[in-house]
Amino acid sequence: MARSLHYRLRRLATGRACRLAIALALLATVRPLVAQDALGPGLVPHGGGAEGNANAGDATAATVGQHPLEPALELAQRGLNQLRSTIKDYSCTVVKRERIDGKLGEHQYLFAKIRHEPFSVYLYFLAPDDVKGQEVIYVEGRNDGNMLAHAGSGVRAMVGTVSLKPNGALAMQGNRYAVTEIGVENLARRLVEVAEHDKQFGECEVEFFPNAKVNGRICTCVQVVHPVPRRNFRFHLARVFIDDELLVPVRYEAYDWPHEEGGQPVLMEEYTYMNMKINQGFTDADFDPKNTAYKFGGE
Repeated sequence: MARSLHYRLRRLATGRACRLAIALALLATVRPLVAQDALGPGLVPHGGGAEGNANAGDATAATVGQHPLEPALELAQRGLNQLRSTIKDYSCTVVKRERIDGKLGEHQYLFAKIRHEPFSVYLYFLAPDDVKGQEVIYVEGRNDGNMLAHAGSGVRAMVGTVSLKPNGALAMQGNRYAVTEIGVENLARRLVEVAEHDKQFGECEVEFFPNAKVNGRICTCVQVVHPVPRRNFRFHLARVFIDDELLVPVRYEAYDWPHEEGGQPVLMEEYTYMNMKINQGFTDADFDPKNTAYKFGGE
């Protein structure tokens, strides 16, 4: 089992408070995926959501008849059901970009192994250089509900492997959502939740764009627009790319309302799942910090 954070830092500090403070500051720069608890539809992102609707009123109620979101919701629910029945695990490359506290970060690239039962995650950060080599493991119901993480190189790596609450203050540094929310199943589930919520209201435009491509894969792009800022909505514009063969969402991007009239929508977050290889037969060893292929230091 991983040594406690307190024990790790105490060893680094060798009894000196100043060195302990330095170690804590270094640890705060380790950046796994994190978020706050769910409030309303989907999750409330750490670091801020839409701002263009902050002082807006309520949306109008949906009119009688089929809501524009119904076909998209049906597609998302069908894909979620198929995913749960046919995909047990997969490996992929995750590309993410997030706006936190008003600042849009650079793209991050991660290699991921994900297993659905029990929900298990292994992440290896590929880029950029400041996070390259970082590893994260999370297994639902193990390690007291904590995730294990370590930096890849440099001074931060001196801290070694640490055990962190997925939604704790240290783990939340630089990320919008928790490691517990990563993966195409979680994305599909959240999309269904938000669509179910938004179809209560009008002021919603939905378009389908067939034969879109994500990393060479043929997809259907579903674009949802809330043209008028309303406090009921999480975004101004969102695009979901659903893989035509697998029926899973492989890309999601969400935008805030423009800062000024006639301006461009403001990117809040985007996530892409590429190079998916399904049903790899992952075992507990794939999510074990003692795996000799990983660099958790034999914890």
